Amino acid sequence: MAKEIIPKNNQSNDEIDLGQLFALIGKGVNRIFRGLLSVFLYFKKNLVILIVLAIVGLLLGLGLRMIVGEEKKLDVIVTPNLDTKNYLYNVIEELQADVKAKDTAFFNSLGMDIEKMKDFEIEISPLKNKKTSSNEEEMQFLELLKDFENTGAITGILRAELQDKTTRDERITFFFKEDEIGEEYARKIIDYINSNPYYNELLKVYNENAQNRIGLNDSLIRQVDVLINNYTNKMLKEQATTEGRFVLENQEPLNIPSLFSLKNNLIQDIESKRLELEQRQDAITVVNFGKPHKVQKPFFQKNITLIPLVLIGVFFLFSFLRYLNRKANEMQIG
Repeated sequence: MAKEIIPKNNQSNDEIDLGQLFALIGKGVNRIFRGLLSVFLYFKKNLVILIVLAIVGLLLGLGLRMIVGEEKKLDVIVTPNLDTKNYLYNVIEELQADVKAKDTAFFNSLGMDIEKMKDFEIEISPLKNKKTSSNEEEMQFLELLKDFENTGAITGILRAELQDKTTRDERITFFFKEDEIGEEYARKIIDYINSNPYYNELLKVYNENAQNRIGLNDSLIRQVDVLINNYTNKMLKEQATTEGRFVLENQEPLNIPSLFSLKNNLIQDIESKRLELEQRQDAITVVNFGKPHKVQKPFFQKNITLIPLVLIGVFFLFSFLRYLNRKANEMQIG
């Protein structure tokens, strides 16, 4: 007679699995609690040592700051002229090397005392525009300009936007600790950068050409004024013009609107040249010469906080190594 197959009771198995799961969860929570309790007991046991180390570290940080002094810096914003950007970076790199090498002869020639230049450093970086716009915003801006005619106003807007996007300004930063040398030595170095004979001669030729151009434009403007005055006087005496054109004897027709346009262009060119002459007095134009100010370091990089953290970190490392050593001895005994 065949045995009757009795189906397994899956419900009891599920109850067993859930019981094991809750037991594992309970053990995990218990381990976490015991771990937190161990950490609490560790800090409680070593609280006095940690407080002493923190106080000693603070005192050492204060003493070190009083002995060494606080680092200060001075920012100078400059604009390279006549493609002098590469020259500017090269001369700053040369000055950095001279400072590290403590080239006494070189700095004496500039009237600078190398003994006072302890921790003196020079850095240069591009002056970036903080205003940022997305590609979508720029495309919308260009779409709006597309609907306008190619007028002088639109050209001016595009020129201003391009200048804003492609700024040529550079930031030269001087780091030092002696207040008396900061601004003085920074000015001496800027003067040294601008003392390059090649660029001085180039600027001289450039300025002479610009002044000649201004003189020529002034002469042309006077001639245009004479022609316009003659036209006006002729208009008052005779009525021999048609649609703004006046025919002089044995000469080509005179277009008065084009004369006014030519005069405006000459005036704009004169203004541009005068502005360039004012801006390009030296190889490197100083846009802003800042004032010495303290270097703002992040909280964890200050000596007054760094030294206590280092001492406490060394104590934690020593405690961890001692714990590993104790566990290794227990394993050997076992």
